[in-house]
Amino acid sequence: MHLVFGGAWQGKLTYVKETYGLGDNEIYTCGEDGEIDFSKRCIRHLEEYVLACMRQGKEPELALRPDAILICRDISCGIVPMDPEIRAWREATGRVVNGLASRCERVTRIFCGLAQELK
Repeated sequence: MHLVFGGAWQGKLTYVKETYGLGDNEIYTCGEDGEIDFSKRCIRHLEEYVLACMRQGKEPELALRPDAILICRDISCGIVPMDPEIRAWREATGRVVNGLASRCERVTRIFCGLAQELK
């Protein structure tokens, strides 16, 4: 598995498409429904999945393929949010990404379109 994370609009999806030659049909974008199509090779916006799960009162469950590519927006930096829900979301996303990083063979941070291999 490969975890790719970075700030908003830093080039994560472009990096993944170019690195793995993926088409749009191989990428699942998480939304507000709290569901993931685990048949897709690439799952993006994991942070939105975590928020949807929180709002539904359930724990995020990630039944991932061994060759999964996961994209998550880094929401851990900056000012700590005043809103308790958004603060809890930030913390929950951090826990999910931390767990994924330990499971993944590769972890890459994207900043300004540049890839930094962390693992």
